[in-house]
Amino acid sequence: MTNKKAKKRSFKGMSYRYVQRANSKNRSKLHKEDQVLIKEKHYKNIGWDNVINLYQKIEELLNKYHIEDLTLEELFLEVDRIGNKYLTIQEIENFNQNFSKEVNEIAEEIDKQFPDTEIEFIDFSKQTSNRYQNKSNQKTYRTVKF
Repeated sequence: MTNKKAKKRSFKGMSYRYVQRANSKNRSKLHKEDQVLIKEKHYKNIGWDNVINLYQKIEELLNKYHIEDLTLEELFLEVDRIGNKYLTIQEIENFNQNFSKEVNEIAEEIDKQFPDTEIEFIDFSKQTSNRYQNKSNQKTYRTVKF
């Protein structure tokens, strides 16, 4: 008789005990109402299938929290990233070209509506006026008599 070792099962490269520990640790990060929801839905941290289901549910809730914390700009970037997964390279390039045209047309219209008639000169030379130079180099000392 040959002694066959059972092949160790893993989930996302984690052992059963590691997934259980991750579930316990991450469950404490959830809001109280979500912890109650998990308990009411009878998610358990015992048995491979239950442990995996609990891990996925906790991960889903934690991702929801992450999305709630994003700024509006970050949300737009995330939506754009997700949307680009479903487009071909050609479709993305066409969109970017059309978008660039629209932005340029808007910029031209703004320039027409609000022309910049003043010319501004900025002197970036290293010379500073003597008035500022003398004050910055002056050292003042206070004498104290005892």
